[in-house]
Amino acid sequence: MAEHRFIDSRTGRDIERSSSPVPFLENGRPEVPGEESSRFTRDQLFTMAATACLNFSSMICYSILGPFFPREAEKKGASDTVVGLIFGCFALSNFLTSLILGNYLVQIGAKFMFVAGMFVSGCVTILFGMLDRAPDGPIFIGLCFLVRAMDAIGFAAAVTASFSILAKAFPNNIATVMGSLETFTGLGLVLGPPIGGFLFQSFGYEVPFIVLGCIVLILVPLNMYLLPKYVATKESFWMLITLPKVVFLCFTRFSLSACLGFLDPTMSLFVSEKFKLPAGYVGLVFLALALSYSLSSPLLGLLSDKMPHLRKWLLVFGGLLTALSFFLLGPAPILHIESKLWMFVLMLVLYGFSFGMSCIPLFPEMLSCAYENGFEQGLSALGLVSGLCGAMWSLGGFVGPTLGGFLNERLGFEWAATIQGGWALLSVSKASILACCFYCRLSSLQTPPGTNEERIHLLASET
Repeated sequence: MAEHRFIDSRTGRDIERSSSPVPFLENGRPEVPGEESSRFTRDQLFTMAATACLNFSSMICYSILGPFFPREAEKKGASDTVVGLIFGCFALSNFLTSLILGNYLVQIGAKFMFVAGMFVSGCVTILFGMLDRAPDGPIFIGLCFLVRAMDAIGFAAAVTASFSILAKAFPNNIATVMGSLETFTGLGLVLGPPIGGFLFQSFGYEVPFIVLGCIVLILVPLNMYLLPKYVATKESFWMLITLPKVVFLCFTRFSLSACLGFLDPTMSLFVSEKFKLPAGYVGLVFLALALSYSLSSPLLGLLSDKMPHLRKWLLVFGGLLTALSFFLLGPAPILHIESKLWMFVLMLVLYGFSFGMSCIPLFPEMLSCAYENGFEQGLSALGLVSGLCGAMWSLGGFVGPTLGGFLNERLGFEWAATIQGGWALLSVSKASILACCFYCRLSSLQTPPGTNEERIHLLASET
């Protein structure tokens, strides 16, 4: 009879002290010592609650800008390209900060980084609401860049820490838990645009940011109480980013973020001008994408955990559907299809689903790759992976709005969306190579040794 070891599921101390690589099961998932209880522990429930608060509050603060800020920025003297740069500045600052914080997560502490990030984000959101009092022109634009950069630092700290803490608390079903918590991300994206548009129409520019910034600050002491404290040892960041599979996955995450970020400075302008919708109704259009993503994420996360061998194909088909949705979002001028509001909303629904197909499997797939290559299953490796994921997301979030604002100004939304769909096709080609390599490797491992020799011997005897 095989001997089983039981490890404390809350501390995981024996796992962290082990210096040997984590063994893998036949389905590609890391084998974690001990039995996993079917019921969540108190610390696991508190971790989920704290992360749900972060996902909801950060996304609602992020998404309120879409329905009205591009138009208000234009009134203050900012062009479409500058508006795109303002959106992209958030992502660029997030990119640099995520790399640094992911590397120093152990020294700073995951819980402190999480709570401090939320505090900074809440304060800066309130400051952003005061920018309408700034003089028009360069001063307003410069303050927008400064405040958005500060907000990105807080956001990067909280998200990097949350990814690591979640993976530490739920080592065997991280995709399921993350997919379920993405419901709160989608809820923030759903409520942000209509709430922002309504508060802006009713009370003006300042109120949406002050109200939501105060909500984030109220959640800070709650998360200080809820979130458990974790400790870990140090791992090598440079070893992680030199792994070929990780490079492929990083490019895919970059492409996903670029496509999503493209919509920030462009979609509200296109909808309001093309379909003559006011700010409040523009916010409702954003619901199509957010609802589709939030409702499909739990199912896609469960599928990713139960059948990890399908993750590569989720990336492939998710990329194909993303490309299709962007080609028809305008639609592409070469298709000679007239733009309709119902078609625009339908493509947003399709894009929300395809975005979940590609996004949800990425983090567990990158984590599995790290474990396969000798990284210990501890908070340090989780911090490096989450920091790298956050950095690639932010890099795409910088390129998407910046390039999108420029292309929208020069070529119009229809051609800009078509070009953006090309990023998704390029990502599909990378994911297809990854999937083919995986199945070629799996087939070679399943081929019994000596099969080829026996086949040659039989053929020779027949002749």
